[in-house]
Amino acid sequence: MSTRFGTARSKALAFTAVAAIVASVFSGSASAVAEGSGGDNGGDHARGVDHWGVITRNTIGSPVADLRNGPFGSYGVTGPAARPPYGRGSLGIEVADNSTTLSPPSEKVDFGNEVDFFGDPVRGLRKVGFHVFQTGENVTYGGAENMPNIRFEIDPNLTDGDNYSTLVWVPDAAPVTNRWSGYIDATSTGYWYLTGNEVPACNQAAECTLAEMKDALPAATIYSAAVGKGRDHMWIGAVDGLRINQNIYDFETSGVRTLRAN
Repeated sequence: MSTRFGTARSKALAFTAVAAIVASVFSGSASAVAEGSGGDNGGDHARGVDHWGVITRNTIGSPVADLRNGPFGSYGVTGPAARPPYGRGSLGIEVADNSTTLSPPSEKVDFGNEVDFFGDPVRGLRKVGFHVFQTGENVTYGGAENMPNIRFEIDPNLTDGDNYSTLVWVPDAAPVTNRWSGYIDATSTGYWYLTGNEVPACNQAAECTLAEMKDALPAATIYSAAVGKGRDHMWIGAVDGLRINQNIYDFETSGVRTLRAN
């Protein structure tokens, strides 16, 4: 009798140890927070897992934005760069450059959240960025800066009746290809622009920093937040660990997991 209970206790302890290891690996450099918990309306509150998905009205053509496992590798790559930075999954993105009858003929997709960021102040954006799996083929398709974007649909609140624009981050070239990058900081690399002509000094032809953009939009509020690609070059890759302020959004096949940055 004592042997049976001793074996059961050993199995329980072993299970607990394995669970602890898995939890440690899964969380990376962040800790989990409860989904949908309240916050301060400054962009630090946890976001509902059910509110993430393809933003259909911002989709053109038949692109893919799918929660997937991996990518792992590429072949021959080992260590942290050979797997997603958080958990086992990521957001896989595929867009084509010449597959529609529109002008231009390229596709576009946004994967984001239209609910939980609504009303947050643009001036409250302090930390923004992500990890990317860039390939050599993507560089061949569109150059070294052929990369996905982070996009915030916003109300600029600059003039009466002008209540919509998109705040876009364009990254620099990925630091590595055919493997996972480290964290790419959108507050210190790449550039930002605003669609339309709300801020002529910060349009697609006149690049701005995030700090300059926030100074130009003192009363702007957010409608939605997304990772997207298009409309320009073909791109097939993945993104993980989207950071917006103190929250890191871990893309897994089971959904989007909110982690708190340490």
